[in-house]
Formats: sequence, C-alpha cells, structure tokens
Amino acid sequence: MKAVRKAVFPVAGLGTRFLPATKAMPKEMLTIVDKPLIQYAVEEAREAGIEQMIFVTGRGKSALVDHFDIAFELQATMRDRGKSLEPLASARSIAGSIVSVRQQEPLGLGHAVWCARDIVGDEPFAVLLPDDLMWGRPGCLRQMVDAYEKVGGSIICAQQVPRDKTASYGIITPGGSEGRLTEIHGLVEKPKPEDAPSTLAVVGRYILQSDVMRVLDRQEKGAGGEIQLTDAMAALIGSQPFHALEVDAVRYDCGDKAGFVMANIALALERMDIGPHLRAFIANLQ
Repeated sequence: MKAVRKAVFPVAGLGTRFLPATKAMPKEMLTIVDKPLIQYAVEEAREAGIEQMIFVTGRGKSALVDHFDIAFELQATMRDRGKSLEPLASARSIAGSIVSVRQQEPLGLGHAVWCARDIVGDEPFAVLLPDDLMWGRPGCLRQMVDAYEKVGGSIICAQQVPRDKTASYGIITPGGSEGRLTEIHGLVEKPKPEDAPSTLAVVGRYILQSDVMRVLDRQEKGAGGEIQLTDAMAALIGSQPFHALEVDAVRYDCGDKAGFVMANIALALERMDIGPHLRAFIANLQ
C-alpha cells in the first residue's frame, strides 16, 4: 500500500457569495480569527503527513501561494522592531512544498482535481476543500489517513445531514459498518430528498487512488453541467475498497456566510487571549 504523500487543494473558485470582500482577494484568504482558511487546510494536511501541496488555482489567486512564501522584508522589519516572528512561522515552514497548476475554465470539482493529474502521477492522494473547515483533534485528514492504513482503497469523509438538505451534497448508498467506517455501495450527486439513498453526505475531504484520474479523463459532465468528482468516484466502486469515515470533528461550512461567522465565533471562544473578552461581550448582548 502506497503512503499518501500529496494533497490537492481546489482553490480556483471566484467566491461570489462573499462579494465584495472577494472582489480582489481569494475567498480562501478570508480569515477565521487571524488565520486564512487555506492555512487551516494546509496545516491539517501537514499533520496528516502530506509532503507536497498542490494548489489548483485560477486568475487572481497568486496571493494563496504568496501567503506561504518567505517575506524577507516583513521578517526584517518585525525583527528590527523587536517583534516575535512566531505568527509567521507556520506559514513559512512549508514554503518549499507547494506547487500550483491552473484550472483555466470553471468546469467543476472533478475537472479541478483532474488538472493536478500530472503532479499526482500514479500515487494515492488527498483532496481538501478549504471552504469546509474541519475542526478536531487529531485533524480530520489524520483520522482518514489512519483509516486508510487499515483498509486501503479510497476513503471519503462523511457526515449525517438533514434529509431536506441532501440536494446540496453527494450522498452515499451505505453497506456494512464497523465503528465509524461504512462501506460505500454507491454515490449519488445532489439527489432530491425523496430519492436520496441515505442521509450520509460527502464533505470536503477525500483520499483517492490515482485510478480516478483515468475516469476524469473522459470529461463527462454530470449534475449542473459540471464534471463531478462524485460521478468519477462512483464509477470505481466495486473495483477497489471504498469507505466513508465519519470523523470526530466539527464541520463549519465557510463557503456560507452564516457558517463563516459561526466558525469565527467558535474558534475565537477557544482562544485564551480573546475568548474571555468575547464571552463577556456576548453576555452583555443578552
């Protein structure tokens, strides 16, 4: 079984739901307290043992790569002023492990993943969607890698959702379960509630075998007229082990304004430096 060493970050989206904030700034650079979404995802990948980060970007997304570069001028200024460089340390430490490729057309998540095919090669790889902030210890992808090392094949992160929300997710046709792991017998992209085979939904973390790239080579369009990653995965079920893992983590949908605000509040409340002040503020609102 090959180790999972590479991770794909599809970050080419325009972020139209957060306009005007994202007019000149990538949505993945929006901050949860004082750290951008993309950094949370990259740190999660590093914790899971990922060695190479592959950003699938679009026009105007250079800030994502720049964020992880070494800022000599900023470091020199902070050092001269006696300020700690610790806030820069986590981003600076992975400067040499990022590569980027362009998705030149917005043809869907499956197409974005396919754009990384030459870098992925014939290795298993992870996919992380930074919009889905998965908050847990150990991290979501670490839990998935641990499961992968036991059962192999492909692992999809999954969570239960209300039945009336199934049309917003890829939904799993479940087989047998053992603990938090469930065999996957089928996948349906965005089914109507009455047609959904379960309420176990795919959320933004995957460990996939490189075989999925050969399916994506067909460039077949699915729901919404886009090339769907869910459809490509569904085509491989039966030819390799496929499992869903219900991880021990809280998901914040930061592609949604309410979810983004909730993530800021929840993570801020955990901080020793600002949590007490925020609790006092909230108490005075009631």
